[in-house]
Amino acid sequence: MKDIVITGKKLRNELFIILGCFVAACLVNVYAIIHYSRPVSELFTQIGFVAVTAVLIFAVLTVVRVVVWLVLAVVRRCLGR
Repeated sequence: MKDIVITGKKLRNELFIILGCFVAACLVNVYAIIHYSRPVSELFTQIGFVAVTAVLIFAVLTVVRVVVWLVLAVVRRCLGR
């Protein structure tokens, strides 16, 4: 059986993507707090929802990345590369 090797560069890229998803979820939370005139304490009390939102954003982004990868693989195979 062949071992799966995850390089440091690939791991670093994935961590930056996850961090970007978390930052995006935090920004959405900040926007909602400002838009609905909520107290600033909700930045900290809603961190669980922010984390779940970040995971959902990452999951959607992962599905999009897999679809793009599959389409590119099919195109490369059809073009004979």
